[in-house]
Amino acid sequence: MLWELLKQIWWLIPLFLIISFLKSPTFKGWFGEKMVEKAANRKLPQDSYHDFQNVTLATDEGSTQIDHIYVSRFGIFVVETKNYKGWIYGKVKDAKWTQNIYGKKHLFQNPLRQNYKHIKTLESLLDLPNGVFHSVIVFTGECELKSNFPVNICRLGNFTDYILSFDQQKLSDIQVQQICQLLTKNRLDNTLKTRHQHIQNLKKQHHK
Repeated sequence: MLWELLKQIWWLIPLFLIISFLKSPTFKGWFGEKMVEKAANRKLPQDSYHDFQNVTLATDEGSTQIDHIYVSRFGIFVVETKNYKGWIYGKVKDAKWTQNIYGKKHLFQNPLRQNYKHIKTLESLLDLPNGVFHSVIVFTGECELKSNFPVNICRLGNFTDYILSFDQQKLSDIQVQQICQLLTKNRLDNTLKTRHQHIQNLKKQHHK
C-alpha cells in the first residue's frame, strides 16, 4: 500500500527540490546578479564600459568575489548586488544592516563595507588611487529602502543612470585597456572549484 502511494506522488519529490532551490540564497543571489548584468548590457554603451562579471581574486586572506566591475574612462565601477525583499534599514557606518520581512528581522553585512574591501583589493592589484573607483550597491528584489541612504545605494531601475552621471575622465584609453588585461589575467577561473574554495575561505574568516 505504501509503495502504491509513493508511485502516485513520486513527481512531488523533484518538484519540492526545484522549489527549494528557487528559494535558496544561492539562486536568489545568482538571479539578482543576472538582472543587473542584463540591465547594464542594455543601458551602458559596451564600447565605453567594459564589463567583468562574478570576478574572484586571490587575497592575503584567501579570496574575494566581486559581483560586477565596469571599467571606463570615467572610473572603475564596483557593483555589489543584493536580491532582497522587505524593508531595508541601515546606516553607512553600521557593521550590519537590517532586513524586515513581515515583522521578522534579519541582519546582513553592510554592503558598503563589503564593497570597500573589494575596492581595496582592486587598488592593490591595479596600483590605482581610491579616487578612480566608484562603489555602487544595487538592490534588485521587491524591497523598500527605508533609511536615508547615500546616492550610491541604488535600485535595479536607476543604477545605470547613477553610473552614467559620472562624466569626468579619470583614465586614458590605454589605462582602460591595461586594467582590462590585468583583470582578465588575475581573475580566478569561474569554476565550481573556485566557488567552493571561496566559500571555504569565507567560513575560515568568519571563525577567526
